[in-house]
Amino acid sequence: MAQRVLVVEDDPSIGLPLVEGLEREGFEVERVTTGREGLSRVGEADLVLLDLGLPDLDGKEVCRQIRATSNVPILVITARGDEIDRVVLLELGADDYLVKPFGFRELVARIGAVTRRSALVPPSQNTAQQLGRLTIDRDARRVELDGDDVELTPKEFDLLGFLAERPGAVRTREDIIEQVWDEHWFGPTKTLDVHIAALRRKLGPDWITTFRGVGYRLEAGA
Repeated sequence: MAQRVLVVEDDPSIGLPLVEGLEREGFEVERVTTGREGLSRVGEADLVLLDLGLPDLDGKEVCRQIRATSNVPILVITARGDEIDRVVLLELGADDYLVKPFGFRELVARIGAVTRRSALVPPSQNTAQQLGRLTIDRDARRVELDGDDVELTPKEFDLLGFLAERPGAVRTREDIIEQVWDEHWFGPTKTLDVHIAALRRKLGPDWITTFRGVGYRLEAGA
């Protein structure tokens, strides 16, 4: 069954070639031109290509609203190259981004990478993990601390889940980027530091230890 891609892009000079190219690659594509239309159609999509410069809603707000109700992969396409903007997008739940102008082959490669990273966790890993006061339920993508829910973005959950695969072990920055983002990640590695800082704010400062110049370790029972 063809993967369904929702393209949220108001500029026909970009949107129409995207639709034609993706359809040639075998995707089933629907294009809408406003954020509100995108929000109304996201339930039909396997992946969302989201432009930031929409005529009715800011793309970051569209991203936030999609992520509040759905785990569908979101790939942002933007003319804004500012690193802070990109980090904010990732914190809002975007899975990846491309800065215009970009090559079509790179877009297809990014779609493939995002899709692979968003695939279901293998059944052997689908068990709730208890680490002292912290519970990680990979089936429900839910985290509890002292019995209270901790609200994490999808990427924060993926990062915590990866560190929790080997609690007490130092995971290198390169290993984390490759496994949680992608081995072909083009973005700034500062993104990792931002997500670690977000986890520390939500869990408390003692759960993740920094090994400067090397990587991070999740403590087994902080």
